[in-house]
Amino acid sequence: MTREEFIQELEYHSCSYEIKENKIVATHKDGIILFINSIPSGVEFNSKGVVYLYELKDLPSGVIFNNKGDIVLDSIKNISRGVKFNNSGDIRLNSLTGGWFYEWDGNIEGINEKRLLNKMISLGLFER
Repeated sequence: MTREEFIQELEYHSCSYEIKENKIVATHKDGIILFINSIPSGVEFNSKGVVYLYELKDLPSGVIFNNKGDIVLDSIKNISRGVKFNNSGDIRLNSLTGGWFYEWDGNIEGINEKRLLNKMISLGLFER
């Protein structure tokens, strides 16, 4: 998906956004629900609610989640290095871990699950 197509999707769903330093920053005051298969790099989610990207298969480098809620990525197959999860809620990765990441059997007691996930991403463990 091109940047222009992604912006059209945001506008179609009445999601507010800004362009900052060549990034598309979704600033919607509520949750964001998008039924898209791909997303361009350089997208940042700074919304006030949950981000639902049910059909998304790949997360390219440069996608950052700073939203104030959960993230639902049920169909995700590939997460590129450079993706960051800084959201305040949980992350659901059904196709990779079978559900919510905090419930994943591979978590390590005493280590924050989001910190573990971001480290795994930085090592390229979800790149296919």
